[in-house]
Amino acid sequence: MRIFVTGATGFVGSAIVPELLGAGHRVLALSRSDEGARSLLAAGAEVHRGDLEDLESLRSGADVSDGIIHVGFNHDFSRFAENSETDRRAIEMMGSVLEGSNRPLIVTSGVPLTPHHLTTEDDVPPPGSGGTPRVSEQTAIALVARGVRALVVRMSQVHDRDKQGLATYLIALAREKGISAYVGAGINRWPAVHRFDAATIYRLVLEKGLTGARYHAVAEEGVSVREIAEAIGRGLKIPVVALSPDEAKNHFGWLAFPVSMDAPVSSTLTQQRLGWHPTEKPGFIADLERSSAFEA
Repeated sequence: MRIFVTGATGFVGSAIVPELLGAGHRVLALSRSDEGARSLLAAGAEVHRGDLEDLESLRSGADVSDGIIHVGFNHDFSRFAENSETDRRAIEMMGSVLEGSNRPLIVTSGVPLTPHHLTTEDDVPPPGSGGTPRVSEQTAIALVARGVRALVVRMSQVHDRDKQGLATYLIALAREKGISAYVGAGINRWPAVHRFDAATIYRLVLEKGLTGARYHAVAEEGVSVREIAEAIGRGLKIPVVALSPDEAKNHFGWLAFPVSMDAPVSSTLTQQRLGWHPTEKPGFIADLERSSAFEA
Protein backbone atom coordinates (compact mmCIF):
# COMPACT_ATOMS: atom_id res chain seq x y z
CA MET A 1 0.00 0.00 0.00
CA ARG A 2 1.02 3.60 -0.55
CA ILE A 3 0.75 5.28 2.84
CA PHE A 4 0.63 9.03 3.39
CA VAL A 5 2.58 9.81 6.57
CA THR A 6 2.52 13.16 8.37
CA GLY A 7 5.27 13.92 10.86
CA ALA A 8 7.53 11.58 8.91
CA THR A 9 10.73 13.36 9.92
CA GLY A 10 9.76 13.52 13.59
CA PHE A 11 10.86 11.33 16.47
CA VAL A 12 8.26 8.60 15.93
CA GLY A 13 7.58 9.25 12.25
CA SER A 14 11.21 8.72 11.29
CA ALA A 15 10.94 5.23 12.80
CA ILE A 16 7.62 4.51 11.09
CA VAL A 17 8.98 5.21 7.59
CA PRO A 18 11.57 2.38 7.55
CA GLU A 19 9.12 0.09 9.38
CA LEU A 20 6.61 0.51 6.55
CA LEU A 21 9.18 0.26 3.78
CA GLY A 22 10.63 -2.88 5.32
CA ALA A 23 7.19 -4.50 5.23
CA GLY A 24 6.78 -3.77 1.52
CA HIS A 25 4.64 -0.64 1.73
CA ARG A 26 5.35 2.59 -0.13
CA VAL A 27 5.57 5.84 1.82
CA LEU A 28 4.40 9.26 0.67
CA ALA A 29 5.80 11.55 3.36
CA LEU A 30 4.69 15.09 4.13
CA SER A 31 7.59 17.54 4.36
CA ARG A 32 7.63 21.29 4.84
CA SER A 33 11.37 21.82 4.31
CA ASP A 34 14.10 21.01 1.81
CA GLU A 35 16.17 19.40 4.55
CA GLY A 36 13.29 17.15 5.55
CA ALA A 37 12.64 16.24 1.94
CA ARG A 38 16.27 15.21 1.44
CA SER A 39 16.25 12.98 4.51
CA LEU A 40 13.00 11.33 3.43
CA LEU A 41 14.27 10.67 -0.07
CA ALA A 42 17.44 9.17 1.39
CA ALA A 43 15.27 6.88 3.54
CA GLY A 44 13.44 5.62 0.45
CA ALA A 45 10.19 7.57 0.75
CA GLU A 46 8.38 9.72 -1.78
CA VAL A 47 8.03 13.35 -0.74
CA HIS A 48 4.83 15.40 -0.66
CA ARG A 49 5.51 19.07 0.08
CA GLY A 50 3.25 20.85 2.54
CA ASP A 51 2.50 21.13 6.24
CA LEU A 52 -0.28 20.62 8.76
CA GLU A 53 -1.64 24.14 8.27
CA ASP A 54 -1.79 23.73 4.49
CA LEU A 55 -5.08 21.88 4.20
CA GLU A 56 -4.85 21.63 0.43
CA SER A 57 -1.53 19.77 0.72
CA LEU A 58 -3.17 17.36 3.16
CA ARG A 59 -6.16 16.87 0.87
CA SER A 60 -4.01 16.11 -2.16
CA GLY A 61 -1.72 13.78 -0.21
CA ALA A 62 -4.67 11.87 1.18
CA ASP A 63 -6.31 11.69 -2.22
CA VAL A 64 -3.44 9.70 -3.81
CA SER A 65 -2.84 7.37 -0.86
CA ASP A 66 -4.14 3.95 0.14
CA GLY A 67 -4.18 5.01 3.78
CA ILE A 68 -2.88 7.62 6.21
CA ILE A 69 -0.75 7.54 9.34
CA HIS A 70 -1.01 10.90 11.08
CA VAL A 71 1.75 11.45 13.65
CA GLY A 72 2.53 15.07 12.86
CA PHE A 73 1.95 17.60 15.65
CA ASN A 74 3.56 20.90 16.62
CA HIS A 75 4.91 20.34 20.14
CA ASP A 76 5.41 24.02 20.95
CA PHE A 77 3.52 23.89 24.26
CA SER A 78 3.32 27.69 24.47
CA ARG A 79 0.82 27.41 21.58
CA PHE A 80 -0.79 24.14 22.61
CA ALA A 81 -4.41 25.23 22.14
CA GLU A 82 -3.66 26.70 18.72
CA ASN A 83 -1.68 23.62 17.66
CA SER A 84 -4.47 21.35 18.87
CA GLU A 85 -6.94 23.20 16.67
CA THR A 86 -4.56 22.84 13.71
CA ASP A 87 -4.45 19.11 14.44
CA ARG A 88 -8.24 18.89 14.55
CA ARG A 89 -8.61 20.64 11.20
CA ALA A 90 -5.96 18.41 9.64
CA ILE A 91 -7.74 15.24 10.80
CA GLU A 92 -11.07 16.57 9.53
CA MET A 93 -9.61 17.36 6.12
CA MET A 94 -7.86 14.02 5.63
CA GLY A 95 -10.89 12.16 6.93
CA SER A 96 -13.20 13.91 4.49
CA VAL A 97 -11.11 12.59 1.60
CA LEU A 98 -11.35 9.00 2.84
CA GLU A 99 -15.12 8.91 3.46
CA GLY A 100 -16.65 5.68 2.14
CA SER A 101 -13.36 4.38 0.75
CA ASN A 102 -12.36 1.83 3.44
CA ARG A 103 -8.88 3.39 3.37
CA PRO A 104 -7.52 3.65 6.94
CA LEU A 105 -6.89 6.90 8.78
CA ILE A 106 -4.64 6.19 11.77
CA VAL A 107 -4.55 9.10 14.20
CA THR A 108 -2.24 9.68 17.15
CA SER A 109 -3.51 10.57 20.61
CA GLY A 110 -2.16 10.61 24.13
CA VAL A 111 -3.12 8.02 26.71
CA PRO A 112 -6.24 9.01 28.68
CA LEU A 113 -6.19 9.69 32.39
CA THR A 114 -8.39 7.43 34.51
CA PRO A 115 -7.29 8.17 38.11
CA HIS A 116 -6.65 5.21 40.42
CA HIS A 117 -7.28 2.82 37.55
CA LEU A 118 -5.12 0.88 35.06
CA THR A 119 -6.30 2.37 31.77
CA THR A 120 -7.18 -0.09 29.01
CA GLU A 121 -7.94 0.35 25.35
CA ASP A 122 -11.66 0.14 26.09
CA ASP A 123 -11.62 3.08 28.53
CA VAL A 124 -13.07 6.26 27.07
CA PRO A 125 -12.85 9.18 29.52
CA PRO A 126 -15.60 11.83 29.42
CA PRO A 127 -14.92 14.77 27.07
CA GLY A 128 -12.69 17.39 28.66
CA SER A 129 -11.61 15.14 31.53
CA GLY A 130 -7.96 15.12 30.47
CA GLY A 131 -7.50 18.85 30.95
CA THR A 132 -6.13 19.27 27.42
CA PRO A 133 -7.43 21.06 24.32
CA ARG A 134 -6.13 18.29 22.05
CA VAL A 135 -9.08 16.33 20.62
CA SER A 136 -7.41 14.12 18.01
CA GLU A 137 -8.99 10.91 19.30
CA GLN A 138 -12.47 12.37 19.58
CA THR A 139 -12.20 13.89 16.11
CA ALA A 140 -11.08 10.62 14.57
CA ILE A 141 -13.75 8.50 16.25
CA ALA A 142 -16.47 10.96 15.19
CA LEU A 143 -15.41 10.39 11.57
CA VAL A 144 -16.44 6.73 11.79
CA ALA A 145 -20.10 7.77 11.59
CA ARG A 146 -19.27 9.46 8.27
CA GLY A 147 -17.91 6.27 6.76
CA VAL A 148 -14.23 6.78 7.57
CA ARG A 149 -12.14 3.79 8.63
CA ALA A 150 -10.58 5.75 11.51
CA LEU A 151 -8.32 4.14 14.12
CA VAL A 152 -6.42 5.60 17.08
CA VAL A 153 -2.96 4.91 18.49
CA ARG A 154 -2.65 6.22 22.03
CA MET A 155 0.97 7.17 22.65
CA SER A 156 2.82 6.93 25.96
CA GLN A 157 6.23 8.45 26.79
CA VAL A 158 8.31 7.55 23.74
CA HIS A 159 12.01 7.07 24.27
CA ASP A 160 15.41 6.15 22.94
CA ARG A 161 18.85 7.35 23.98
CA ASP A 162 18.33 10.83 22.49
CA LYS A 163 14.82 11.62 23.74
CA GLN A 164 12.71 10.39 26.63
CA GLY A 165 9.31 12.02 26.26
CA LEU A 166 8.54 14.66 28.89
CA ALA A 167 11.62 13.60 30.85
CA THR A 168 13.70 15.43 28.25
CA TYR A 169 12.05 18.67 29.41
CA LEU A 170 12.62 17.66 33.04
CA ILE A 171 16.35 17.33 32.37
CA ALA A 172 16.51 20.89 31.05
CA LEU A 173 14.49 22.16 34.02
CA ALA A 174 16.65 20.30 36.54
CA ARG A 175 19.80 21.70 34.98
CA GLU A 176 18.34 25.22 35.22
CA LYS A 177 17.10 24.85 38.82
CA GLY A 178 20.02 22.84 40.20
CA ILE A 179 17.76 20.14 41.65
CA SER A 180 15.81 17.19 40.25
CA ALA A 181 12.37 17.10 41.85
CA TYR A 182 9.26 14.99 42.17
CA VAL A 183 5.93 15.60 43.92
CA GLY A 184 5.01 14.03 47.26
CA ALA A 185 6.19 10.43 47.48
CA GLY A 186 6.78 10.32 43.73
CA ILE A 187 4.89 7.06 43.35
CA ASN A 188 2.74 8.32 40.49
CA ARG A 189 3.52 6.59 37.21
CA TRP A 190 4.08 7.29 33.52
CA PRO A 191 3.69 4.60 30.83
CA ALA A 192 6.48 4.31 28.25
CA VAL A 193 7.45 2.72 24.94
CA HIS A 194 10.57 2.64 22.77
CA ARG A 195 10.18 4.50 19.48
CA PHE A 196 10.87 1.37 17.40
CA ASP A 197 8.21 -0.61 19.27
CA ALA A 198 5.80 2.27 18.67
CA ALA A 199 6.59 2.22 14.95
CA THR A 200 5.76 -1.48 14.80
CA ILE A 201 2.36 -0.81 16.37
CA TYR A 202 1.50 1.72 13.66
CA ARG A 203 2.33 -0.82 10.95
CA LEU A 204 0.27 -3.53 12.62
CA VAL A 205 -2.69 -1.18 13.11
CA LEU A 206 -2.47 -0.37 9.40
CA GLU A 207 -2.46 -4.06 8.48
CA LYS A 208 -4.78 -5.53 11.13
CA GLY A 209 -6.62 -2.71 12.87
CA LEU A 210 -10.40 -2.49 13.19
CA THR A 211 -12.45 0.61 12.44
CA GLY A 212 -13.04 2.75 15.51
CA ALA A 213 -10.60 0.81 17.67
CA ARG A 214 -8.04 2.27 20.04
CA TYR A 215 -4.56 0.79 20.47
CA HIS A 216 -1.96 1.47 23.16
CA ALA A 217 1.69 2.09 22.31
CA VAL A 218 2.81 1.01 25.78
CA ALA A 219 5.65 -1.34 26.73
CA GLU A 220 5.96 -0.40 30.42
CA GLU A 221 2.67 0.17 32.24
CA GLY A 222 4.08 2.64 34.73
CA VAL A 223 7.49 4.07 35.58
CA SER A 224 7.44 6.06 38.83
CA VAL A 225 8.19 9.76 38.59
CA ARG A 226 10.51 9.38 41.57
CA GLU A 227 12.62 6.89 39.58
CA ILE A 228 12.71 9.38 36.74
CA ALA A 229 13.79 12.22 39.04
CA GLU A 230 16.48 10.04 40.62
CA ALA A 231 17.87 9.06 37.22
CA ILE A 232 18.02 12.73 36.23
CA GLY A 233 19.73 13.58 39.52
CA ARG A 234 22.39 10.94 38.88
CA GLY A 235 22.87 12.08 35.30
CA LEU A 236 23.34 15.74 36.23
CA LYS A 237 25.01 15.02 39.60
CA ILE A 238 22.54 17.24 41.45
CA PRO A 239 20.34 16.74 44.55
CA VAL A 240 16.99 14.95 44.24
CA VAL A 241 14.20 16.48 46.33
CA ALA A 242 10.52 15.93 47.08
CA LEU A 243 8.20 18.92 46.70
CA SER A 244 4.73 19.60 48.04
CA PRO A 245 1.95 20.17 45.48
CA ASP A 246 2.10 23.93 46.11
CA GLU A 247 5.88 24.01 45.70
CA ALA A 248 5.57 21.94 42.53
CA LYS A 249 3.40 24.57 40.83
CA ASN A 250 6.15 27.17 41.14
CA HIS A 251 9.00 24.79 40.38
CA PHE A 252 7.63 22.91 37.36
CA GLY A 253 5.44 25.51 35.64
CA TRP A 254 3.49 23.86 32.81
CA LEU A 255 5.06 20.51 33.73
CA ALA A 256 3.39 20.52 37.17
CA PHE A 257 0.31 18.71 35.90
CA PRO A 258 2.03 15.81 34.07
CA VAL A 259 4.60 15.40 36.86
CA SER A 260 1.75 15.05 39.37
CA MET A 261 -0.45 12.69 37.37
CA ASP A 262 -0.69 8.96 37.97
CA ALA A 263 -1.37 7.34 34.61
CA PRO A 264 -0.66 3.59 34.53
CA VAL A 265 -1.73 2.17 31.18
CA SER A 266 -2.12 -1.40 29.93
CA SER A 267 -1.43 -2.63 26.40
CA THR A 268 -2.68 -6.18 27.00
CA LEU A 269 -5.57 -5.86 24.57
CA THR A 270 -3.34 -4.24 21.94
CA GLN A 271 -0.90 -7.12 22.22
CA GLN A 272 -3.69 -9.68 21.94
CA ARG A 273 -5.48 -7.97 19.05
CA LEU A 274 -2.41 -7.16 16.96
CA GLY A 275 -0.07 -9.98 17.94
CA TRP A 276 2.38 -7.28 19.05
CA HIS A 277 4.92 -7.63 21.83
CA PRO A 278 7.51 -5.00 22.80
CA THR A 279 10.99 -6.20 21.95
CA GLU A 280 13.23 -3.15 22.21
CA LYS A 281 15.73 -2.83 25.04
CA PRO A 282 16.67 -0.98 27.17
CA GLY A 283 13.61 0.33 28.96
CA PHE A 284 12.70 3.90 29.81
CA ILE A 285 14.93 4.38 32.87
CA ALA A 286 17.93 2.75 31.21
CA ASP A 287 17.57 5.02 28.17
CA LEU A 288 17.15 8.01 30.49
CA GLU A 289 20.30 7.13 32.43
CA ARG A 290 22.35 7.21 29.23
CA SER A 291 20.49 10.16 27.70
CA SER A 292 22.46 12.31 25.32
CA ALA A 293 20.76 15.30 27.00
CA PHE A 294 23.18 14.92 29.92
CA GLU A 295 26.02 15.65 27.51
CA ALA A 296 24.68 19.08 26.56
